[in-house]
Amino acid sequence: MSIAVVDIGSNSVRLVVYEALSRAPAVVFNEKASSGLGRGVATTGLLPAEGVESALAALSRYRVLCQVMRVQDVLGVATAAARDAGNGEEFLARAEAALGAPIKLLYGAEEARLAALGVVAGVHRAEGLVGDLGGGSLELTEIVGGAPVGGETLTLGVLSLADLSERNPRKAARLAREALVRVEALPRLAGRDFYAVGGTWRALARLCMRIRDYPLEVMHNYVLPAFDGLEFAQVIERAEVEQPELVKSIAASRRASLAYGAAVLDEIVRLGSPRRIVHSALGVREGLVYDRLTPERRADDPLLVAAAELNRAHARDPAHGEELFAWISGFLATAPLEESGDEKRLRNAACLLSDIAWRAHPDHRAETAFSTVVNSGLVGLDHVERVTLALSASCRHVASPDEIAHPALSLLPPRNWERARALGAAMRVAYILSAGQSGVLARAPMRVEGGRVVVGLPGDLAPLRNERLMNRLRPLARLFGGDPEIRLAS
Repeated sequence: MSIAVVDIGSNSVRLVVYEALSRAPAVVFNEKASSGLGRGVATTGLLPAEGVESALAALSRYRVLCQVMRVQDVLGVATAAARDAGNGEEFLARAEAALGAPIKLLYGAEEARLAALGVVAGVHRAEGLVGDLGGGSLELTEIVGGAPVGGETLTLGVLSLADLSERNPRKAARLAREALVRVEALPRLAGRDFYAVGGTWRALARLCMRIRDYPLEVMHNYVLPAFDGLEFAQVIERAEVEQPELVKSIAASRRASLAYGAAVLDEIVRLGSPRRIVHSALGVREGLVYDRLTPERRADDPLLVAAAELNRAHARDPAHGEELFAWISGFLATAPLEESGDEKRLRNAACLLSDIAWRAHPDHRAETAFSTVVNSGLVGLDHVERVTLALSASCRHVASPDEIAHPALSLLPPRNWERARALGAAMRVAYILSAGQSGVLARAPMRVEGGRVVVGLPGDLAPLRNERLMNRLRPLARLFGGDPEIRLAS
């Protein structure tokens, strides 16, 4: 059953509809209305009339959209602007009437906790400090041992900061510094990761990616060194001078906030000295979904859950993907190839995704598989793992990864290339042997034996032995320094 989250923030009102309550919920609809609900609240204490009407119009639309999509479970939440404004209670009453569903007012500590849960839901083994920058406030929460700890709210949202600084970015930086120096968690950030959540920081990261010609456009888990010789305020100045079209490509409502978001991030880096800045596309909304899961489902791996769902939706025989993983696991148990736990996890996902491109033309299956995986909404993996997974899924369609061209491949170290090549060669043997159908691989084990790569076939499968199978087996055997053999059961 689908679930909708309506997030009434200080800068925008957003509707996100997820396919189901899941460890890896797929987004089926996403719409944002820039209402500016929190503009002026820090100085006037009231929600602006224009922002209120804009937000209510959006909520009325979302009510109808949820009815059209037959969404029965609608979670409405409101954050800083509604809780800080003197007329916030009146607005919430009107908002609930417009949406046709209850709206929960999130206080600072709860908003901070949910933002951290969103990061936990989408980043594998997250550990560090989460910062969720909105229009009205900044929430800071530590993640320790995979769980949120503490949490506090500062009036450093981009709209609030713009109002309090009288539209002066230098004054905004000073105000941010004065507030952040009192945050007890910041000194503990040294050498750890800072997880940046929120649309303004995503827009800033997008500028960084484009200025640096970063080879991926995926925002989630994009990593920046904390200091690489360029302050974030300078990123904006440089883009405005050298590539003004990049700044213009950002929505006008978000563009005006960039300088204030940069000022806050600069001060966090100066005071906290994090190891890296990791951008998370998941935050409060995904935290709300994660929070409703049972402990058992929270423990599921989101990468493998999502890969399994794609497998069920696109593979010719979904059961084959699981068999393929078990078959290659048996082979690797006899092969001189070390595999870490993270590499095994990635191989599991690659096997589940190995048949998602079968409907494409044979000449384009490799590039279709690569593009599908590298641009997917998969979470729980960093960018190097994302590209490695895409390469592995596409290598099952070509004899050599050298046939695959994509600028993102420049992110991969040699070990990842080698593993993708070996996994692809093994999958190519499996598919010519089983025709992508379950029930064959378990009866035709492959192993390394006496310097040879041997596939065993029982009598009833003996006719599967032919030159095509041997042609697929030879490249795999060469990778392991041996000769191929197809052995029939006596």
